[in-house]
Amino acid sequence: MANLLVTHAHLVTMVNGRYGAIADGALYVKDGHIAWLGPMSDLPRAGHDGAERIDAKGALVTPGLVDCHTHLVYAGSRAREMEMRLAGRTYAEIAKAGGGIASTMAATRAATNAQLRAASARRLQALMEEGVTTVEIKSGYGGTVEDELRCLRIAKSLAADHAVSISTTLLGAHALPPEYKDRVDEYVDLVCTHMIPRAAKEGLATAVDGFCESIAFDATQMRKVFEAARRHGLRVKLHADQLSDCGGAALAAEFEALSADHLEYANDEGLAALAKAGSVAVILPGAYYYLREKRPPPIDAIRAHELKMAVATDCNPGTSPTTSLLTMANMACVLFGLSVEEALAGVTCHAAAALGLADRGVLDHGFRADIAIWDAAEPAELVAGIGGMRPRSVIFEGRQRK
Repeated sequence: MANLLVTHAHLVTMVNGRYGAIADGALYVKDGHIAWLGPMSDLPRAGHDGAERIDAKGALVTPGLVDCHTHLVYAGSRAREMEMRLAGRTYAEIAKAGGGIASTMAATRAATNAQLRAASARRLQALMEEGVTTVEIKSGYGGTVEDELRCLRIAKSLAADHAVSISTTLLGAHALPPEYKDRVDEYVDLVCTHMIPRAAKEGLATAVDGFCESIAFDATQMRKVFEAARRHGLRVKLHADQLSDCGGAALAAEFEALSADHLEYANDEGLAALAKAGSVAVILPGAYYYLREKRPPPIDAIRAHELKMAVATDCNPGTSPTTSLLTMANMACVLFGLSVEEALAGVTCHAAAALGLADRGVLDHGFRADIAIWDAAEPAELVAGIGGMRPRSVIFEGRQRK
C-alpha cells in the first residue's frame, strides 16, 4: 500500500468533537492509517521518502464524512405523498391508508436485485461525491425474511466497487407488512426467530434497528426484538420518539444502544438514561423538515446531559429524500441551533461513534486515513450553504479516491 504525505493543510482534527485546528499542518499516512500529524514546522525531515505527496495549499482538511443513518436500498417513488401532506394529510394517516413504508415495501419486493443495486449505487455515489467515506445502510423495505436479507446483501455488495466503507443494519421491525395485518406479534416473532438469527449467522448486519412508534411497534414488541439481537451478538439502534413519546429513548438505553435516532419527543429521563448508557443521539433534520414537524429535538437537554450528537441524512424515499449530508448539517444548525462545530462533529467523530466505529471520524495518530480536502478557508464554509460543497479530493483508506 502506497504511503501519502499531505502538506500545508489547515487540519481540522475533530478530536473529542472539537476543531483541534492546526493552521499550517501536515499529515503522513502509512499502510492506510495516520502515522504522523502536526504543524509543518515539526514535520520530520526523514521517514516519508517515496510517499505520494499532496500540497493542500492552505485548503481545509477534515476527516472523511460519516452518514450514520440511511435507508439507501429501496425501489419506487413516494413523491405523491408530498402532495398529500401539503393537502393536510399526516404521516400517520398516509401510512394507515396503505402509503408510507408499506408502498415502498411493495415496490422493493417487486424489483430485481440488479434494479435495486443500480438505484442504490446512484444514491451512494451522490453521498460519496460530497466527501462521505462511511455509510450505514439499513434494510427495512423487504418485510419477509428473504427480502430483508437480500437488501442487506445488496448493501454489502456496494463496497466491492465503491471506495467507501459500508455498515449494515437489519431493520426488520420497520413497518408491518400487509400480509400480517392484525398479526403484529406474529410478525415480531418472525423477526426474532428467523430474520435476526439468519442475519447474524450470515454476517449480514452488525446491528438491529426498529421503529418504536404508535404506527409501527410498541416498546414491548421492540424489547423482544432487542433481546433476540442480544442473544445473537448484535448491537442495537432505535428510531425513537419521533412522532410521540413512546419511551423509546429509555428502551434504547436499557439495551445500551449504539444510538437513538430522531428523539423529537424524548423525555428528560430517557435522555439521561441514554447518556449513562453511552449512546449517541442521532439528529435527522431532513425528516423533521420534510414532514413539516413543529417540535424539534430537545437539543438543550441533549447538551445538558452531555450526549454525543450525530447528524445524518436519513436518506429514504418518503420522509427524507436527500443524499446531501452537508445540507443536513446546515439544517441542524439553522433549524435546531447546533453550532458549526457541533454539526461537523455530528457528521464525523460522533457519527462514527453511532456506528460503534472507533477508528475513524478523527484526524489523529493511528486512525484510518479517511480524509477530505476542501477548497475552504474555515469550517463554517462546509455548512454555510444549501446543496452541499464538493471536496477537492477524498482519501479513502490512505489512497486518493478516483
